[in-house]
Amino acid sequence: MRHSLENQAISEIPTILAEFLEVAEDQITYRKPTGNSYHDLVVDVDKYTFLVDFKSSGARAPLFLAFTKLSLNQTTYGKNTIPLVVVPYMGEAGQRFCEEHRLSWLDLSGNAHIKAPGILIRVGGRPNRFKKVGRPSNIFAPKSSRIARQLLIEPDRKFTQRELTRATDLDEGFTSRIVHKLEQDKLIVRDNKGAVHAYDSNQLLDAWHEVYDFGWHNIIKGHIAARSGDELLHRIAELLTRQKIDYAATGLGAAWLLTHFASFRIATFFFRHPPSKKILGDLGFREEEHGGNTWLVVPNDEGVFYGSEALEGILCVHPVQIYLDLKGHPERASEAAIKLRQEYLTWRQNG
Repeated sequence: MRHSLENQAISEIPTILAEFLEVAEDQITYRKPTGNSYHDLVVDVDKYTFLVDFKSSGARAPLFLAFTKLSLNQTTYGKNTIPLVVVPYMGEAGQRFCEEHRLSWLDLSGNAHIKAPGILIRVGGRPNRFKKVGRPSNIFAPKSSRIARQLLIEPDRKFTQRELTRATDLDEGFTSRIVHKLEQDKLIVRDNKGAVHAYDSNQLLDAWHEVYDFGWHNIIKGHIAARSGDELLHRIAELLTRQKIDYAATGLGAAWLLTHFASFRIATFFFRHPPSKKILGDLGFREEEHGGNTWLVVPNDEGVFYGSEALEGILCVHPVQIYLDLKGHPERASEAAIKLRQEYLTWRQNG
């Protein structure tokens, strides 16, 4: 797979650089490096030389390897020589990593951030041309993500694998596999006693957010008569509490309870079990796919309930889960997510 993508990169990089630098393609020369080179491609444009290191993914682990390699050889670079990491698509987590480590990058989807003396290129917003269809069977799959969630809920704690197993209600073999993969991806580190914690909680959340899709849950959309989102939120919570239904609010309503930022219309609730017809009737719920104000959600894993707490008498999922779920909401969800993260999800780097 890498061979195919690398060949594609070699053929497309000159075209992309020509567009960004506003020069004709025939003014660009490129060659495969010779000898014991640390780079995959050398591209010459005017007075600049780009030393390209191609990675098949914009995930943290390959970017970390690229950064390490470039750092070891930075003394050999000339004034107009620019090390450049190229990936198929650079997501939010990868962009943050490159910004923090001052790595210039370009992706085959047409986005870039290249900064060097005399040159600054910033292009964003172009869609991922290499997006895979379906749910990722990875460290952030529904059950697997319990590990990341626990590390983010208790960011200052170091866990043994046995402690993680107990905290997440997973078996030891499964926990071991996920921890090993997180460690391979440079998202967690071990201390000298073998306990693990997030290398950088911000990077871990970014990596999860990049692949998270609220649509993986079973969402029942509909309408309940109410004068405002706040009234709707409290009315639903009161009825569910009174009838002893396991629930937790998320999305715009839960974000509002935390930050009181961005008024909302849609109230969203996780149910541990599918709501019965009686509950739907008591709520006055009328199923309606478009234009509704109530989303009743049966999660794809009960881990969404971990870390829940009451806010103004309403049980809400943990801020980490609220932040993730806002990605799948309309209205001012993106603004609410930024505010939530600024106030509740800011961590120092742990590594």
